[in-house]
Amino acid sequence: MNQPTGQEDKVLSTEEKIKEAARKLFTQKGFAAVRTRDIADEAGINLALLNYYFRSKQKLFDIIMLENFRKFLHIVSGRVLDDSLTLEEKIALLVDIEIDMLTQNPDLPLFVLNEIRVNPNKIAMEMHSGDVPGVSRLLAQLISANGSGEAPQMQPLHFLANLIGLTVFPFVGRPMLQKITGVDEDAFYKMMQERKKLIPIWIKAILNCS
Repeated sequence: MNQPTGQEDKVLSTEEKIKEAARKLFTQKGFAAVRTRDIADEAGINLALLNYYFRSKQKLFDIIMLENFRKFLHIVSGRVLDDSLTLEEKIALLVDIEIDMLTQNPDLPLFVLNEIRVNPNKIAMEMHSGDVPGVSRLLAQLISANGSGEAPQMQPLHFLANLIGLTVFPFVGRPMLQKITGVDEDAFYKMMQERKKLIPIWIKAILNCS
């Protein structure tokens, strides 16, 4: 096996430096407000070098968001495959993980929605390779709870739509919601933290009303 050369180590280090700088700025400012020159300055490199590795801001954004999506699927899958947790415990954990991920990556929902629109096969493949076994296990636990009388009957699609909608939509609709309500960044963040406790309560109430 060939040993990596010093030049290869430098290339990898430069790519990671660019990605970390872009991830930081995309999180702080959002995709639209970040220029490639901002990313280059944050990474401590010149603009030509950034363009050499990633060609465009959009390409860099797509790579980072896909990596974050894969990370999210991996974490979620590990939680829902834990058979020692009850359905309610899994819901609470999923909400906690999802809100933390979305807070750290506010552009992730829009990236996923855009990919679903223009390239649905890519997201479908990521889901198939990453989290389908976990989702299937979670839904099987829901169906089992329904059958045993531990939880009222609910169509799995409604369950997933409610869970995803309650966690994701505030981030997708964030600019509109903040403008309508006058909520600033700090208040919005605090409200998302409050939703970690509220959403499991709401989901339980929905299940009990089914």
